[in-house]
Amino acid sequence: MVELRAGAPAAYLGADEVVDHDHASVAALAARLRASHSDDVAFAQAAFEHVRDQVAHSVDAQDPRVTVSASDALREGVGLCFAKSHLLAALLRVQGVPAGFCYQRLLDDAVGFSLHGLVAVHLEGGWRRLDPRGNNALVDAQFSLVQERLAWPVDPARGEEDYLVVLPEPAAVVVAALRGATGALELCRRGLPDRLPD
Repeated sequence: MVELRAGAPAAYLGADEVVDHDHASVAALAARLRASHSDDVAFAQAAFEHVRDQVAHSVDAQDPRVTVSASDALREGVGLCFAKSHLLAALLRVQGVPAGFCYQRLLDDAVGFSLHGLVAVHLEGGWRRLDPRGNNALVDAQFSLVQERLAWPVDPARGEEDYLVVLPEPAAVVVAALRGATGALELCRRGLPDRLPD
């Protein structure tokens, strides 16, 4: 497991206009998932699997709609990794499970470097990264608190990087890119942020 840098867990429970866990639809889904999973780990796994499997990744679905907030992704049923992470964090937070945001800098030979969004969850006394991107023939991300099962491991030899800080809010550069985009597929081809600011 990687060692993540984070603040106090209580700092990772808030709502804002992106992680809008106070939205009725987000809170209702979290309550339904919690109703059959009283244990935090079981609830977190159910929330992760719901977002991973029930909200399509924009590229896999070839869906150009851009979603930003947790409630956007839930309402539309689609989103890039970032919006899916916003939704997962919101579901966890509204039920009292601290969750924040981590990023990877990955290289796609066709488009260059871009950020990939993850969720970090505080469970069993520590922070663990989860990747709700959505699986396909090349991706097999799973819920695990023992060994990370992310969509893509980084390859430092290619210049890829894990950002190991857990942010309490989504990175501003990511939110700005999503809000400024006219289409999710076009954003992936030529507009995703390629790094977090120093």
